[in-house]
Amino acid sequence: MLIKLLAAHLAGDFTLQSDRLCDMRYGGKFSGRLTANCIHSLIQAALSYIFIGIWDLWMLPIIIFISHFIIDFLKTQYGKRRLPDLLYDQAAHYIVLILIWRFMLSGIAITDTPSKISQTAWIIFTAYIAILTPTSILVKSFMEYNSWVPCNPSLKGLPNAGKWIGFLERILILTFIFTENIEGIGFLLAAKSIFRFGELNRSKDLKVTEYVLIGTFLSFTAAILTGYLAAWTMTIGNEF
Repeated sequence: MLIKLLAAHLAGDFTLQSDRLCDMRYGGKFSGRLTANCIHSLIQAALSYIFIGIWDLWMLPIIIFISHFIIDFLKTQYGKRRLPDLLYDQAAHYIVLILIWRFMLSGIAITDTPSKISQTAWIIFTAYIAILTPTSILVKSFMEYNSWVPCNPSLKGLPNAGKWIGFLERILILTFIFTENIEGIGFLLAAKSIFRFGELNRSKDLKVTEYVLIGTFLSFTAAILTGYLAAWTMTIGNEF
């Protein structure tokens, strides 16, 4: 149940939230921010209700909607799009989800739910969601908060290429862990280093080299930790 709530939260808060909706939540008039936060909270509530799949548990989407709206509206009203605000916001959401799981869903056995998807499948699904857009936003926020983003306008590549490279490398890392082919991570790191070497060698800006290295290691670390956490969670679940 908790894994399903986390999957719904990650999908709604990151994967299914468009840049336009996010900009509306932070900018413009008060009425526009109010509307955007209502739409976003409604998506969160609907996903939680669908993922849990217990249709007579109508209080669940109501609580999700109200709590998510309050937390996000306070963030967009008084906070900024920085790393500390992101961490506070996510911590508040996770606390609410844990409380819902503990006091509303703890008495419901997994065999009582209509879902035909196994617990292991839900864990793997949640892990793959976590290492895509949520990890990209976390890495980007971390780099921007520490002012580690290069400001050289001549250093331009394909639009969104870095984001998709990060997506693919983390998908591969997670797949290597789940299939117990850990040596593939070393091969991936070596391959990326070879392709990046020419670019970094031509660059005269030390900040660019450090930026690429920090971003790469942050991406790899997040994917590896997520993979082993998911594998550990599957082991614990099988024991019970």
